[in-house]
Amino acid sequence: MIQSFIITGFLGVGKTTMLTNTVKEYFGDKKVAIVVNEFGDIGIDGDILSNVYSEVLEISEGCICCQLAEEFESGVIEIMNKYNPEIIFVETSGASEPFPIFLSLQNLGISVEGVICVVDSKNLDTYKDNSTAKYQIGGSNILVLNKTDLVSDTELESVKLEVIQIKEEFNIKNTMTSKPIFNNYVVSSANQGLVNKEVFDGIYEVNEIAGLAKDYKHDDHTSKDSITQNVAYLKEGITFNDVDEVLKNIPKSIYRVKGVVKVSDVDNPLVVNYSFGNVSFDELKEYAQPSIMIFIGESIDDDVKTLCSKFDFLNLPQFRLKK
Repeated sequence: MIQSFIITGFLGVGKTTMLTNTVKEYFGDKKVAIVVNEFGDIGIDGDILSNVYSEVLEISEGCICCQLAEEFESGVIEIMNKYNPEIIFVETSGASEPFPIFLSLQNLGISVEGVICVVDSKNLDTYKDNSTAKYQIGGSNILVLNKTDLVSDTELESVKLEVIQIKEEFNIKNTMTSKPIFNNYVVSSANQGLVNKEVFDGIYEVNEIAGLAKDYKHDDHTSKDSITQNVAYLKEGITFNDVDEVLKNIPKSIYRVKGVVKVSDVDNPLVVNYSFGNVSFDELKEYAQPSIMIFIGESIDDDVKTLCSKFDFLNLPQFRLKK
């Protein structure tokens, strides 16, 4: 399954710098494709990125969230067919909203790991009243405060509170149910364009999940390890509804769940992908290992134990202390 991130944010907030720095830092061992949308006649950002990455699709003279939605999807299909990337990053125009792109990627069977909105911590006041900027924040589940080196700690805290207020007010909702599309979100930061690593933790491929299911021993975490990962095995004979109930009860401290589960009422094993409240399932024809869920989040040990107590078909392996 191809995984993806959407990078959004207002004009001039530093999306391209963040993308180039972060992907080089954390995804050097992955086959990455970049889709860049530049609103206007000439897309300069695409030229910058082409010096860093081998495959860049650039769509100019419009906005991929509206007029060029069909061209966007056909371009992504071309990338998938020609280059078979492991991860796709979509950098949107500063004048577009991210949610239609989120839907397009899902329609193509691509797992959206996160919608990242880059916020200019130094200049938020100059554009925070713009409606597009508000809906960019509201339509994202990872809010990255950029240019933090240009503001004081007090100023940064004030920006964070303003961003949270905008997120709560403009949080995108399902028009049928009025429930938020993303149940959870996280506020992170970037210094000189480099995002904190935890934003990308837990981007597992199916073979990596299978490897953990085959032989996993849980390391206890010290207080210095705020971002942790816990593995739970699932008993045989469970149903799809059992798995769904677990995912409906994920606490806010857990922002990703990856896994492969076998349920009695679906013929094939299911690949589970939960990212900040958004859930998707894909069938997997061949899988010989035990059913497994990997929980990723911030200081989650107690919350995972609580989940296992609530759902008796979830079993944690024995802890062993770090040496």
